[in-house]
Amino acid sequence: MAAVSFRGLSKNYGAAHILKGIDLDITDGEFLVLIGPSGCGKSTTLRLLAGLEDITSGEIRIGDELVNNLRPRDRDIAMVFQDYALYPHKSVRDNLGFGLKVRGVPRDEAIRRIDEVAGMLGISHLLDRRPAQLSGGQRQRVAMGRAIVRRPQVFLFDEPLSNLDAQLRGQVRTEIKKLHQTLKTTTIYVTHDQVEAMTLADRIVILRDGMIEQIGTPDEIYQEPASTFVGRFIGAPSMNFLTARLESSVARLADRMVCDLTNVAGIGKATGDEIIMGLRPEHIRSGTGDGIDLAGTVQIVEPLGADTLVHLDMGKITIVARFEAKERPQIGQPLTMTIKPENIRLFDAGTERALR
Repeated sequence: MAAVSFRGLSKNYGAAHILKGIDLDITDGEFLVLIGPSGCGKSTTLRLLAGLEDITSGEIRIGDELVNNLRPRDRDIAMVFQDYALYPHKSVRDNLGFGLKVRGVPRDEAIRRIDEVAGMLGISHLLDRRPAQLSGGQRQRVAMGRAIVRRPQVFLFDEPLSNLDAQLRGQVRTEIKKLHQTLKTTTIYVTHDQVEAMTLADRIVILRDGMIEQIGTPDEIYQEPASTFVGRFIGAPSMNFLTARLESSVARLADRMVCDLTNVAGIGKATGDEIIMGLRPEHIRSGTGDGIDLAGTVQIVEPLGADTLVHLDMGKITIVARFEAKERPQIGQPLTMTIKPENIRLFDAGTERALR
């Protein structure tokens, strides 16, 4: 196992700047997830670390070693790709053992490792089959096994579950988590799926336009988004945002509702005459209470079994609230809602960065 660090990592394709000076430290044994919209640079970061592409500037270190100029095979990493990248003419056993053979691992040791990993992943009965005879989930387990059997310093996963259906994604995601808990190998995982990021990561790095938008634990990212971008990107449904005119610590919404933000964290750092209030759907409750009250008209009701999503028209904006399943208001019904001050996040209206 080894720590990984990036210093000023940049990648250009001609005039296109894909990564713009990334600084990042990944600790030994950590499970770190890179997430962001398409084109943000997350897969490029992984490929630069793997040595599959050359960096434009900056440094990459694995442990204490600078690896900028090392060949991929000399970096002691193993990568699991989205499309599995298995050899179609080789058996599962030979796919698992190919990397060991290339590295000159003795035959008896290779057989022992292959059998051990196959048992760990539940694919021992598939060792004599070829990839075409396997399901998508089985192929992904073989791809993971090929990486594990090498015992590298670092595992790299590039959207490994995107080709699987929802049920299989959940199953394989659980297996990846168990494997990391067992192997404790430094793991860097790229995904566009926030559920994967939140459930797998020790820490999450959110990338935006080739730069780091926020780094934190899943709880930190969710509860304390550093910007409205993070609040929109993480969470389903995403955080609601209300722009209001600010008069001292009083916010006035477009529909003339008044919110006293005196007890809301960050209000003392507000500048200008506008502010953005961020509200998570599950923090909004029907009725009035000891918090800040809002009012709207029910537009859409979405029953989800365990709970209900309610879309509310508040004049010029619509917000989404997550209520318990038994709370199912009627479309067109006026509704009063409340939210506690500690559950409101404030953002600067100009920069859209969090006020803390």
